[in-house]
Amino acid sequence: MFRAVVPSHAYVPGQTARHPDDWFDVIKASVSSGVSVDTLDQTEAWKAGLYYFHAGYFWECHEVLEAVWMRTGDPSPERAMTQAVIQLANARLKLRMDRPNATQRLCGIVDDLLAQCAGAKTILGIEVRDVASWMAETRKMI
Repeated sequence: MFRAVVPSHAYVPGQTARHPDDWFDVIKASVSSGVSVDTLDQTEAWKAGLYYFHAGYFWECHEVLEAVWMRTGDPSPERAMTQAVIQLANARLKLRMDRPNATQRLCGIVDDLLAQCAGAKTILGIEVRDVASWMAETRKMI
């Protein structure tokens, strides 16, 4: 059963305090070298990353999903999907930081990453069209 460790606040560079360097180590450790790509979506890091994204913890999302990204093949649909979610979290963070040009640039990167997922309906338990929808919502906020 997944239980997210929720930080006391979302880290926003230049606006809020950064979390201790080791705060996410337990979550990231769920993506050990023995975890297969087929089960990455079952790791605490993947589940926490998605939870953080939807809860508005965008920097934290990036922090834990990087561990997942490092376990994916290069190139692979799993890597493209993980990177798309990471970059979308970055876009939302830049939006919160009132950096619309950076947000727009990152949405373009997400477009390119989702193009690498063409032909797949679901990757790592997420529908590709859902991530495209999240990106469209982000663009509307600019």
